[in-house]
Amino acid sequence: MVKTIGNPLSWTARGIANAAGHMTQTVERIGGEEQVTPKVRTLTSEDIRAVLRQGYADFAAARSDVMFICLIYPAIGVLLAAVALNTNLLPILFPVAAGFALVGPLAAIGLYEVSRRREKGEEVSWLAALRVVQSPNFGAIMVLGLYLAALFVAWLVVAHFIWLVTLGPMPPISVPAFLADVFTTGAGWAMIVLGMAAGFCFALAVLVTSVVSFPLLLDHNIGVPTAIVTSYEVFRKNPKVIVTWGFLVAVLLLLGSIPAFIGLIIVLPVLGHATWHLYRRAVTF
Repeated sequence: MVKTIGNPLSWTARGIANAAGHMTQTVERIGGEEQVTPKVRTLTSEDIRAVLRQGYADFAAARSDVMFICLIYPAIGVLLAAVALNTNLLPILFPVAAGFALVGPLAAIGLYEVSRRREKGEEVSWLAALRVVQSPNFGAIMVLGLYLAALFVAWLVVAHFIWLVTLGPMPPISVPAFLADVFTTGAGWAMIVLGMAAGFCFALAVLVTSVVSFPLLLDHNIGVPTAIVTSYEVFRKNPKVIVTWGFLVAVLLLLGSIPAFIGLIIVLPVLGHATWHLYRRAVTF
């Protein structure tokens, strides 16, 4: 029998049914399949020193700096070139650079996979690390990543608003003039103080909800809610250690950005690998 093309109504109905089936499967995966309850350990300042040593060891063994050179420097170059050609973008340069820390936990997912494989004695390469997209929990990882992306966009909106009510709305004449306005006027210092306060709130939200959630989702097929709750419990049980960790990450990222972001070649991979080891020390099953 010759198969004919159905009428538009039946074709649409089949399409909706298929889409609904895929959506159901995605929701189920986001919810996770493992019915386990992570247990949270008590951390000390020595754990921070230890995970940094382990992170550097992974970095030295896997040479993950090569990947960051390939991915980050073109993006930084485009951003700096855009700013150089358009002073209207100057007010968002620092918010964009600082806001990278908000999406850092997602950007480092390949580094977690490298550390996970090295810990298990498996093949360690960037080709192997990119297979993280084949993880049964990759959908859940992307959902949590969208949450971080939303926070990043919200931060840019807030930062732009702060600039508007302090130094704006007229665009800067030049880079020297903009820097002079920032550091030698009351409005400029108001922008700095308000921006730092707002940035702290966004950074704390990311730290509390994702300090271990991405490595946990990569390591176990659990749901996003469980990962977020576990991350919160790690913070609640170890507030001093986790705040110290977050402050250290911020300081190292700042130092790595001076000059011309060169230090990020080392800082970003080491912090990414160290985050995996922090998760392994903080969470057990």
